[in-house]
Amino acid sequence: MPYALFSQDTKLSKAYPTESDVWKLARQSGLVVDVVPKDGKPAPQPVLDNDYEIRPCQPDPQEDPARNQADAEREAERELPLSSSELGPPTRLRLVR
Repeated sequence: MPYALFSQDTKLSKAYPTESDVWKLARQSGLVVDVVPKDGKPAPQPVLDNDYEIRPCQPDPQEDPARNQADAEREAERELPLSSSELGPPTRLRLVR
């Protein structure tokens, strides 16, 4: 079952093959923040910003989650910083409008 990024019941991203794929792209896009849990655990927990959620979904009729993932990987390779002075995430999660 593919996964995508949601805000409430609105699908915001393309569908990707696994939940892990969407987490990776969300982190690269700056949508993940580390929050220190209130239960006293020492390590911060990754949480999606703005109450976003990653959920299983049906791909759109003409959508191929595997192709979406391959496209994201190719884009990440093309956008790698040329030097350490160039900062910023190499891949952005593509939001669907």
